[in-house]
Amino acid sequence: MRPPETNELLLIRHALADHGGRLCGRTDVPAMLPSEPDLAPLRGWLSGCSSVVSSPARRCLQTAGALFPETVVATDERLWEQDFGAHDGLRFSELPDLGVLDRETLAAHSPPEGESFAAMVRRAQPALKALAARARAGGPVAVVAHAGTARAALGLALELPSAGLGFEIAPLSVTRLRCHEGGLSVIATNWAGPGA
Repeated sequence: MRPPETNELLLIRHALADHGGRLCGRTDVPAMLPSEPDLAPLRGWLSGCSSVVSSPARRCLQTAGALFPETVVATDERLWEQDFGAHDGLRFSELPDLGVLDRETLAAHSPPEGESFAAMVRRAQPALKALAARARAGGPVAVVAHAGTARAALGLALELPSAGLGFEIAPLSVTRLRCHEGGLSVIATNWAGPGA
């Protein structure tokens, strides 16, 4: 498998979160990292990244440390997961059923005391655009963050933020975006690394 190309922005979702069956947008839970033999192929493939930026969440920093042990990892607050407000920390079985919503309505929905997906996208987009510009200038650039962050980047690539909600993002998967002068194109989603 060829290494990532210089104009790639690589969004890596953190390893499985130790959430105990609860929603953990801003709740700072640890990651459950896989074994060293399971991590080694992805770490090797990512070794050519020119820079690494992480959400400040513990689960992201632990994942970044495991994948980039010799790299100084910068953090950016704008890469945090969506703030689910009063729903954060609820058991998944306790979350209210919103019924069937189209993507635009779902993107605009804010949990009590929280932020909507659309608001999270507005928060994350300036950081994602700056990182894409960095990748164009001499990447590849790795971003270790959340499912919501990867969805925000996909919405940016598709020029329709709510379209990002149409993607499921697996733990420890890579969303690969090519960075062009005019925007982003999608290479792959849920890519698990070489040999996967």
